[in-house]
Amino acid sequence: MDPKYAAWEALKLNKQLLEGVQNCGFREPTAIQLKCIPPILGGAHVIGIAQTGTGKTAAYLIPLLLKLRYRQGVNPRAVVLAPTKELVLQIAEHGKKLSEFTDLRIVALYGGIGPKAQIEELTQGVDLIIATPGRLMEIYRKEGLVTKSIQTMVIDEADRMMDLNFMPQLRQLLEILPVKKQNLLFSATFPARVEKLSQEFLDFPVKIEVTPQATPAVSVKQGRYAVPNFRTKINLLTHLLKSPDLNRVMIFTRTKESADNICKYLDRSGLGPVRSIHSNKGQNSRINAIREFKSGEIRVLVSTDVSSRGIDVIKVSHVINFDVPVVYDDYVHRIGRTGRAFELGESLTFVTPADEYHIEKIEALIKTRINKLSLPSEVQVESTEFGESQDIAREIDRQIRRENPDYQGAFHDRKKK
Repeated sequence: MDPKYAAWEALKLNKQLLEGVQNCGFREPTAIQLKCIPPILGGAHVIGIAQTGTGKTAAYLIPLLLKLRYRQGVNPRAVVLAPTKELVLQIAEHGKKLSEFTDLRIVALYGGIGPKAQIEELTQGVDLIIATPGRLMEIYRKEGLVTKSIQTMVIDEADRMMDLNFMPQLRQLLEILPVKKQNLLFSATFPARVEKLSQEFLDFPVKIEVTPQATPAVSVKQGRYAVPNFRTKINLLTHLLKSPDLNRVMIFTRTKESADNICKYLDRSGLGPVRSIHSNKGQNSRINAIREFKSGEIRVLVSTDVSSRGIDVIKVSHVINFDVPVVYDDYVHRIGRTGRAFELGESLTFVTPADEYHIEKIEALIKTRINKLSLPSEVQVESTEFGESQDIAREIDRQIRRENPDYQGAFHDRKKK
């Protein structure tokens, strides 16, 4: 065994999994892996809180695969639940690479395609299922799944599960899964809704938090540009993408329309190759775009937050927040697409006057000031069109009113005069 994998050997992995770890190129265990693997192997219920990009998927997959050890029977013995098909596919790919030197069978279950082929795959025998809650329940109701042998359940991206209102489906699944099983919950943040979820699903859990909640990875350099309007954002984006240093870039927008429009603009400008992904895109289109981004066939991926937690690409050089997220946890997940697996990365956020309020909230959440950057002299600052100026003013009024309900607003004062 290569000496640099000695830390993995100390975690008492078998030969097959050690080879799998080596196959994945994991040089040494991360903090979340070191702290989670022993109690999971010991049978404890575990809550793992760690920022995106710190290796928390392997923190539960490695001990899970070690406990399963080899193929056995026809019915599944463990299940991992994830909120989106992209994440299901990512976890399944991760699991298959780790278990390459075992005979374990891993099956991914997700929507967007008919369940027939997935049911047929299950009948061939399965040890570990990776699934979205909805598709797992659908296949169970079609009598395509026997759950009595399941000994371990993992809920991954629990905070995203709550954002997408999966609680009713999770409660339904709890009724069809064995009562006596080991439950594990992993999340990047631990808001009150996730705490409530953990209380329903876990008994006397060991809580492992390797960094303060919602803390971005230290390997991500964060910066922000003050921009007055949309057209200046476009000029800044164009300038930045002319640099060869931005070689694999994710751009995040608030809306699907913006994602598509920016994608078309960058394509016309020769700043790609570029693709866009969001919830209106077909499943195959989204999967193919992510695959091409991973392989380096495309340079830029423009996305809404649908994929901020579903892409595991090691060498993303930059994340650009074209729009500031208004769900503040999403900022952590967006910039977590870079600086992964010991790599360095950079995030750049475009901040209009209406976004300053949200940036202050984000900085309070991450307990870090985002470095203010000066606009490059080559970037032309455009005048703000009347309609956009009105929208910004109304948004600032709304923000002030949220903090001070008695505030009548600038528009109100104008009318009064």
